[in-house]
Amino acid sequence: MPAYLVFERDSTQNKAELEIYWSKIEATFAGHSVKVLAAYGQHEVLEGPPIEGAVIAEFSTPEAAKAWYFSSAYQEVAQHRKKGASYSGFIVAGV
Repeated sequence: MPAYLVFERDSTQNKAELEIYWSKIEATFAGHSVKVLAAYGQHEVLEGPPIEGAVIAEFSTPEAAKAWYFSSAYQEVAQHRKKGASYSGFIVAGV
């Protein structure tokens, strides 16, 4: 069953840190089967507070999504995301 990892960026504190994150994120996908379906495209919030943007990535299973997220490669790069902006993230199983 596929799984979708969703991040929403709520507010930016340090754009330079985000730019470092964006420049290094692709390398963290090595060895993981992931397909980025949406990344900071035009969006419209229907409910809840406004967001600056969102990313949706497809993995083969929830376990595969967690394996990437908790990998040392991603966690090292994620420090730049966490310094750069406030995010919410979750994994949802597909149907």
